[in-house]
Amino acid sequence: MSRGSVTELLTQLRGVPRRVFHRLYRQRALKALRSGPRVTSLLVVCRGNICRSPFAAALLRRALSRKGVRVDSGGFTPPGRQPPPEAVAAAARHGVDLSVHRSQRVTAESVRAADLIVVMDLTQRHEICVRFGRTERDVLVLGDIDPQPIETRRIRDPVRQPLAVFEQTYARIERCVRELTRAVTATV
Repeated sequence: MSRGSVTELLTQLRGVPRRVFHRLYRQRALKALRSGPRVTSLLVVCRGNICRSPFAAALLRRALSRKGVRVDSGGFTPPGRQPPPEAVAAAARHGVDLSVHRSQRVTAESVRAADLIVVMDLTQRHEICVRFGRTERDVLVLGDIDPQPIETRRIRDPVRQPLAVFEQTYARIERCVRELTRAVTATV
């Protein structure tokens, strides 16, 4: 076996545990969403609230507004920032207008008001739990419900990346939002 083949095999094997664990994370998250209390308010959070969370929130609003579910978004950085041009362009391809969005900071009130908080990575979940006293069961890592095999639970932050990275990130968010919508509407 050549050195290149060994390296390729090891690279493929490295992802196996993640894919196996993803299946378990996905099953656990969907079961909790479907069997949990009715969700009437969602808060979608990412670091800066300029790329991932406003896009996910817009998709969720579109899908859940008729079901009476309120959707807000926020981040951990100062408010008032606008999405980069790449975010606006990539979102438009999904029928979402981010051109008027301005970032909002997550507050104790916004966290307290949400039945479910959706985050993009484990660090954000930890921060919501520690800073605002929410339990892990109240906070969903969006990547956990991705219907496709994945390499990481984290939804990649596309900020300061080329348009292609925004498109990949938004495609993944859209897949996950479809799953979240199905699970939430099963309890509405």
